[in-house]
Amino acid sequence: MIRRTFLILPSLGKKKEVNLWKEGILDWNDFVSTSKIKGISAERKENMDALLLRADQSLENRQSEYFSKILPSVEHWRMLDNFWDDAAYLDIETSGRSRYASVTVVGIYYKGKMTSLVKGEDLTFQSLSDSLKDAKMLVTFNGSSFDLPILEYHFPFAVPKVPHCDLRHACRRAGYCGGLKSIEKQMGMFREKEVEYMTGEEAVYLWRAWERSKSKNALKLLVKYNEEDVLNLEPIAKTTYSILKQKLIEEADI
Repeated sequence: MIRRTFLILPSLGKKKEVNLWKEGILDWNDFVSTSKIKGISAERKENMDALLLRADQSLENRQSEYFSKILPSVEHWRMLDNFWDDAAYLDIETSGRSRYASVTVVGIYYKGKMTSLVKGEDLTFQSLSDSLKDAKMLVTFNGSSFDLPILEYHFPFAVPKVPHCDLRHACRRAGYCGGLKSIEKQMGMFREKEVEYMTGEEAVYLWRAWERSKSKNALKLLVKYNEEDVLNLEPIAKTTYSILKQKLIEEADI
């Protein structure tokens, strides 16, 4: 999908992108190999060709961070197909809803491995940075408004500046509304019974119970709740990606 994307070019919007597809210019190679394109001057096209060649080289070298700078954030989902194997799924728990609240648990699912970092035990700048250092893409639910700004506040520069697919917005575009748990049910997904009806507010209470009385059961349940949030992101991302890709194909009739 990313090689069909022309939104990385300056002053080229969605309408022009769709028109290019309809004209038979389906990917970067088509664009560069076409001598003249309607509405684009020769000088401007030459500059665009250079940008596409650089993008192609960056993709070949798996330098995903390059695209986080030039691709509109709402379109970062287009990167997924190239980086499924290197995407990190992330969710955090906090001691409150403010960005200044403490981060209590960070859950990361990467390359088939679930990592849970807990405040006061193993959650540090270094452990967070190490867990994400090889990731080429991040996937969250509402992470652009919550998880990532909070992590940046408490652990500056620990999270890599790679493309980020926020499923809250991608799901809405795919026709799924509501929060994470609602969308899980809409997609036929179910959580384990012990955390099936838990909420974010209850996660805060569980952390307080752990801090107050060192209740291991409270901490275990909190980590389990966070794991469910994280592990469900991958199947949601795959379903959402397929729907959004199909919508683009149908829109451009390609």
